[in-house]
Amino acid sequence: MAARITSTRLVGAGCRFGRNVVFIFAVALLISYTLSLVGCNAPQAGVTGADSARKIPQDARKAELLKELDRKFANPQAHMELARIYQAEGLTEKAEYHYNVALNFDPALVDAKAGMVKLFLDSNNPAKGKDYADRYIDGASASSTQSIRLGKAFEERQLDDYALKCYQQALHVTPGSARANAQLGFYYLRKGDKDQAKEYLVDSFQLDPTQPDVAGELGRLGVEVRIPQTEQATVTAKSTNEKQWRIVAKQGLIQVEPIVQKGEKKKNSSTNK
Repeated sequence: MAARITSTRLVGAGCRFGRNVVFIFAVALLISYTLSLVGCNAPQAGVTGADSARKIPQDARKAELLKELDRKFANPQAHMELARIYQAEGLTEKAEYHYNVALNFDPALVDAKAGMVKLFLDSNNPAKGKDYADRYIDGASASSTQSIRLGKAFEERQLDDYALKCYQQALHVTPGSARANAQLGFYYLRKGDKDQAKEYLVDSFQLDPTQPDVAGELGRLGVEVRIPQTEQATVTAKSTNEKQWRIVAKQGLIQVEPIVQKGEKKKNSSTNK
């Protein structure tokens, strides 16, 4: 009798153990199935959720641009924007084609020129990128304004060496250009070279003391500046007043004072710091 009771208990325990094993196996199977579903819906390796979200509007914008070019092919801005999208996708040939078309319709489109140079530098073809850069810089060599515009476009694409060449070229074309000196000063300031920046900004301010941005940077660099009042500044720029003004720079102080004519009493010029 005892043996039967023991056997019954063993059988019951075995049944309970068997049910537990089945339950655990079922739970494991359910978890495995759930993970497989998540894996199917998850982004592919190397593609984050943010990248996936950005791809949708970029594809939509590409479709809009292609539609716009079907309607009006002579649209340099659309070609340039489409080139940038192809560039981001690593489609170098398509990007080059649309950059070239954009420049054919608008040869002064400096953003497209900078984009073209950046395209080949990023695609491990620095020789072709340099060839394009030299060609564009040479094409702007007759104009200080165009050289500065091209330099800014290069700088926006982190092409600092080419940007510097453009700014130096602008100063070479017009050595007395306050804006060219200022642009070089701002460039060196962004590069952290305060000594070079101060030198060019002081030259710029001496050429044109009516530049508040230059005066502000000089002040931050420890150079005390005094800007003439608006009325005096207008007179200085237009040279329409009989009274002439001159720049005086002594011991780090830059200010404007009138040139005293013969027989005229010297008067202190009114200045603002």
